[in-house]
Amino acid sequence: MNIRKGDTVQVITGKYRLKKGTVKTVLPSAERVIVEGVNVVKRHLKGRTQARQAGIVEVEAPIHVSNVMIVCPRCNESVRVGHREEGGEKVRFCKNPACGATIPDNTGWRPRQDAREG
Repeated sequence: MNIRKGDTVQVITGKYRLKKGTVKTVLPSAERVIVEGVNVVKRHLKGRTQARQAGIVEVEAPIHVSNVMIVCPRCNESVRVGHREEGGEKVRFCKNPACGATIPDNTGWRPRQDAREG
């Protein structure tokens, strides 16, 4: 899946079409993402304890990854994403021919160093 937590995406279809937001959560097994401010639904909560009152709460629901596109940080357009190697690392890049910018990995995730290697 090309989309990662922290990416800025734009919804390309549905009720929230053309709305931009940041990815809060990625659900790879379901091929869905939760985007900030997109697909907001109301949940009715039952009061369980003194700490949680009953009421209606608005939360973001997951949206399918095919309905969103990554926004390039340089050209500020929704674009397709490609993969290439730079400096021994696999990076994502903007497939817009006029741009071609590298899309940063906002998660800070790095492959784990194996204890036996070093």
